[in-house]
Amino acid sequence: MPDDARFAKALEHKINGEYDEAESLFKAVLADEPGNADAYHELGLTYSYRVFMDESIECLEKAVAMQPESTPFLMSLAKTHTMYGDFDRARPLFEKVIEMDPFNVEAAEQLQYLT
Repeated sequence: MPDDARFAKALEHKINGEYDEAESLFKAVLADEPGNADAYHELGLTYSYRVFMDESIECLEKAVAMQPESTPFLMSLAKTHTMYGDFDRARPLFEKVIEMDPFNVEAAEQLQYLT
């Protein structure tokens, strides 16, 4: 199966709450495309839905490292740190999102929650 089809199928599994299947397909995409930031992002979200926080943060950090200007990636990482209770790591990420997008209401609300 081509990677774009595998990625789409993995997203479908994730949306349907079929996290084992989603994880397997995202990992298969990454085996063929280790530089696929979107796959790392989605795998990180899949892990967070399963409350595998360390794995989630690791994948989300890889996605952010590959695309540091991606506000969706930064938001996902910041929110995961918040869920994990690591507000000191979440705060600068929300601040970076606001710096990049001053009208990002969600980041502003999250930052206000953390103060």
